Amino acid sequence: MWLVLYLLVVQGFIFVQSAQKPNIILIVADDLGYDDVSFHGSNQIPTPNIDSLANKGILLNNYYVQPICTPTRSALMTGRHPIHTGMQHSVIHGSEPYGLPLTETLMPQYLNELGYSSHIVGKWHLGFFAKEYTPLYRGFKSHLGYWLGKEDYFDHVSESARNENGLDFRANMSVLSSENGTYSTELFTSEAVKLITEHDQSEPLFLYLPFQAVHAGNRDHPLQAPQKYIDRFPNIHNMSRRIFAGMVSALDDGFGAVVEALSTKGMLNNSIIVFTTDNGGPADGYNGNAASNFPLRGIKETLWEGGVRGDGLIYSPLLQNSQYVSEHMMHVCDWLPTLYRAAGGDPTTMKNLDGYDMWDILSNNQQNSPRKEILHNIDPIRKQAAIRVGDYKLLSGEVGVAYADWYPPYQVDEDSYNLHVDNYKGQTTYNTAGQSIYKNTENSKDLVEMSIFENSGKAVSVNCGPKPANASTNCRPLTSPCLFHISSDPCEYNNIADSNKDIVIQLLQRLQELSYTMVPPGNKPVDPRGDPKYHNGVWSPWINL
Repeated sequence: MWLVLYLLVVQGFIFVQSAQKPNIILIVADDLGYDDVSFHGSNQIPTPNIDSLANKGILLNNYYVQPICTPTRSALMTGRHPIHTGMQHSVIHGSEPYGLPLTETLMPQYLNELGYSSHIVGKWHLGFFAKEYTPLYRGFKSHLGYWLGKEDYFDHVSESARNENGLDFRANMSVLSSENGTYSTELFTSEAVKLITEHDQSEPLFLYLPFQAVHAGNRDHPLQAPQKYIDRFPNIHNMSRRIFAGMVSALDDGFGAVVEALSTKGMLNNSIIVFTTDNGGPADGYNGNAASNFPLRGIKETLWEGGVRGDGLIYSPLLQNSQYVSEHMMHVCDWLPTLYRAAGGDPTTMKNLDGYDMWDILSNNQQNSPRKEILHNIDPIRKQAAIRVGDYKLLSGEVGVAYADWYPPYQVDEDSYNLHVDNYKGQTTYNTAGQSIYKNTENSKDLVEMSIFENSGKAVSVNCGPKPANASTNCRPLTSPCLFHISSDPCEYNNIADSNKDIVIQLLQRLQELSYTMVPPGNKPVDPRGDPKYHNGVWSPWINL
């Protein structure tokens, strides 16, 4: 009798403790540029749902990710920098037989130890050549989505760089062919809402929602959105940018639907919502895309600010302070210890982390942040490196020389082939009701001041100051390292290496110290056995461990 009572008390205590833990909703946008959200001043694309939480929560204005997707996702899941997991070079393509090492403990595995029910909806891109590398074997209870990096938004076929084509869509481990014709953003939104609606609140929920949007699809149809979203932007005359805007708008609707589902279920007041990009936007037609990081320099897959400075926010009624713009330096690998701490875990017990627990720093808006530097990357294959220590950023090697410009958003048809920052005059803007108004102005300040949306607050944008005539030529990172003072020069206009050689030497020494801790890149050559033609036209694991 006493044993039964004791067990009931213990079970009740576990239930109460579990129920008190916050639900964690981690939403990732793919390839979304700095200038593709209205909370950063986009005058073309309103994102009212994302803006709303950015203004109610904490907008992260000094937040960094990796320059491309697999490295960022590895850092997000492990709290470790890609140089320490072998994920620092490029992304996993098609039938390349490698993935995030099985020796790494991932976010859902840590949270599961605290009683969480962990689910993923959307993109994986951390390996699938052996089943043990796929989500259900890495801590997730369920997965609806795909394993590779990109695919068609409607038929869910993914093509690799070697012209290998196959269906890449799964419900858990089962191939899902019934959704041919369903737009992935809407499909992932529906699944996320379903998981929330059906969630048993006796255990806390961890929902990882890495959307496909707004990554380009396959080469034949890189930009895709249902017509109802495209029709929202009649005043964007450039069709690539108009479709892209539709893709962003669908993403914003999905974001709003998830928040609404949490509210309806009564879970929102005990939830933490994080929104992040995985890298900078692919501007200037890169990969057939039409993103924009303007006025930041560079694009996705570069180490310029446009490649690594991310859109980010955190919202939760559990935060002691909110409704402010955070200038705390933060990196994507900080999310694991931060969320683990918010969930009641002790990050000091986590081994070999590169991330910092930022929960108290953000919640209390403290000034003594533990993060003083950000290693953007060291890639021995590409021969590139970049680091920021305090306000100074050093770049060396092939950091993205071919895309070292400043790329305004497309507006009219001819922008696709002749738009340049030096002839940029204006763009579409919106009134406070979110209605399109075409505006052409010489004064970019006017555009920023007009990016204010009803119930959304004021945009937080980058102030670059005047662009020097030699901005495009004063930095030659293939020849010698470049140094920028990012807090005063966020657009990387002024290379100050020659006048600050002592700082250049200090940052080069720091890069060398970090390089000694690096493991070799884990990339492997393509294995022909992974071709979907050997697996009934489906991307499937092909190696048994």
